[in-house]
Amino acid sequence: MTTAPVPRLIRGLAVPTIISMLVTSFYVMADTYFVGKINTQSTAAVGISFSIMAIIQAFGFFCGHGSGNFISRRLGARDYRSAEKMAATGFFSAFLIGCAIALVGLLFLDPICRALGSTPTILPYAKTYLGIILLGAPFMASSLVLNNQMRFQGNAVYAMIGIIVGAVLNIGLDPLLIFVFDMGIAGAAWSTFISQVCSFTILLFMDRKGENIRIHYRHFTPTPAYLKEIVYGGSPSLCRQGLASVSTILLNVAAGNFGDAAIAGMSIVTRICMFINSFVIGFGQGFQPVCGFNYGAGLNRRVRQGFWYCVKVGVIFLAICSLIGYIYAPEVVSWFRKEDPQVIAVGAEALRWQLITLPLGAWVILCNMLLQTIRQPRRAVILSSSRQGLFFIPLILILPYFLQLQGVEMCQAAADLCSFLLALPLTIPVLKSLRIDRTPMKEENA
Repeated sequence: MTTAPVPRLIRGLAVPTIISMLVTSFYVMADTYFVGKINTQSTAAVGISFSIMAIIQAFGFFCGHGSGNFISRRLGARDYRSAEKMAATGFFSAFLIGCAIALVGLLFLDPICRALGSTPTILPYAKTYLGIILLGAPFMASSLVLNNQMRFQGNAVYAMIGIIVGAVLNIGLDPLLIFVFDMGIAGAAWSTFISQVCSFTILLFMDRKGENIRIHYRHFTPTPAYLKEIVYGGSPSLCRQGLASVSTILLNVAAGNFGDAAIAGMSIVTRICMFINSFVIGFGQGFQPVCGFNYGAGLNRRVRQGFWYCVKVGVIFLAICSLIGYIYAPEVVSWFRKEDPQVIAVGAEALRWQLITLPLGAWVILCNMLLQTIRQPRRAVILSSSRQGLFFIPLILILPYFLQLQGVEMCQAAADLCSFLLALPLTIPVLKSLRIDRTPMKEENA
């Protein structure tokens, strides 16, 4: 991790992570695709439920990135005892949080679905889908922790296996349960639940392979010192994903003023852009363990070299995807709901708006990952909060008032541009400080 050529090292770690991210995004898209064959309301219900899934993921990434960042730095400094305690603390914290989310969600299912933006015609589908999805909250959250901890240890292949098996199972079960067993939207939800439990089981098994740190309850150490490190390392992810949930709710409410087709169209575009961005996120996650190990070892110039390499690759990839997607936007949206021309019209317009600023996202994503990994929590939290919070939330409240449906469609693009401009002053001074290597870092441990 500290001697191999940086580009080759990042590529080796990024490939399995990119595959994991793409497959994960693909099976979320598969739900949207197969549910789109039922009706527009089912498509909208999946989009509405995504905000709760984003909350579950937020706490999974919070514990996973918080513990994983600490683990990679401690391994770089050869402090294996602290890394072992943090692995257990992150895992069990996420599982308990997932149980709490499932309990509260099921107790207040009806009012939650209404608050998320369900119209009277969407509500029955949303309650059915979300009620089943909530059962998998503990498994989803703790799976994300296992995935990220293995990745931060440089063992992304093991994490990839668990994710891929669950995703392939979900893609296979979707048409079987929805159409063959005639379960409708409930079939899509049960397919997702079963795949999450299987991924959790496989990841837990994979965690005992190779040089991965084993998870043991006796190492669970929820002391202030360890929890503080999770907060420092995981807060940017919690803010980013948590605000994504809030922004999705506001987006659904704003789109709902223009009918079920608008909610369905915006939901489809969200999935498409998430799938495209998953490549850059996966590439950046291949950079994070390299960043953490080398920063912990004091090799700042390797951190800087890896960052710029990832930015170049990310911008080129997103620019190519944006060009192709802009040209064929109606055809892309129609893959998910070709039976409803209104959904295609809304989705194509929104997709084109988002693709205009999509390449700028590579800089924002990688700046956030750099700041998060090298323990710059304040800068990382501000940046991670910007895209879906500081900028998107005010814009989704203002733009539709003046521009009606077009304001909904262009809101994310405007927020992305503002986030890019904010990332420049937050990150450039940090990059300048990484021009010189230093002595290995020391951290206070419990």
